[in-house]
Amino acid sequence: MVDWYYTFFFGIYPYICLAVMILGSIVRYDREPYSWRSGSSQMLRKKQLFWGSNLFHIGIIVLFFGHLIGMLTPNWAYQWLITPATKQMMSITVGGFFGFICFIGLTLLLHRRLTDPRIRLTSTTMDIAILVILWVQLSLGLITLPFSLAHADGATMLLFTEWAQRILTFRGDAAPLLVGTGFVYQVHIILGLTIFLLFPFSRLVHIWSVPIRYTWRQGYQVVRSAQPQDLVGPVGTPGQVKKSLEPAE
Repeated sequence: MVDWYYTFFFGIYPYICLAVMILGSIVRYDREPYSWRSGSSQMLRKKQLFWGSNLFHIGIIVLFFGHLIGMLTPNWAYQWLITPATKQMMSITVGGFFGFICFIGLTLLLHRRLTDPRIRLTSTTMDIAILVILWVQLSLGLITLPFSLAHADGATMLLFTEWAQRILTFRGDAAPLLVGTGFVYQVHIILGLTIFLLFPFSRLVHIWSVPIRYTWRQGYQVVRSAQPQDLVGPVGTPGQVKKSLEPAE
């Protein structure tokens, strides 16, 4: 039973989740292009949305790239500069700080979506479910910090990085590496993989459309903004419409 648990969740499940995420995203973009968005409720509770969204996105971006670089960078690429123990302390410090920021932001977003009747009305079951799963995942990540401090030599971290790199390179001997590791780590990994599995069925797909090209675009588009007094002049005569230039896509 134990062998099947490790073999499935840490040897087979990662490939199922990644395959569903990639193929599911392609199918959704092809068949339901108009659902390819994050959805907007910015007219409601603007202040709470502002703080929640910004804190969440700042935190999650740092955490994502921190996990990506930390887990997939081969040991030989950094051991000439820092030790595994130093790398683990950096991960704990940076991950803890931005994890806490992300947790506060996500808590604000979840509270806003659950307690405002108008926002609840425009939310799907998946909208709420994915926020709850992300909240639990962040909580688990923060819970792992004391466990990581208890063995700050970096040995356990090396096991997880080796596991991730073997999964990425399609080596079949990855699962046994996690036998005997802390249960909280294992649940954290399984739930993280499950987020990949649910990815194409949720609003998370908008991540693929992050507007990176906005940083180097050269053109401009005409944006027209109007006040009521600008639209209708004296005796019903159409008035002037103000124009402004903003960068175009």
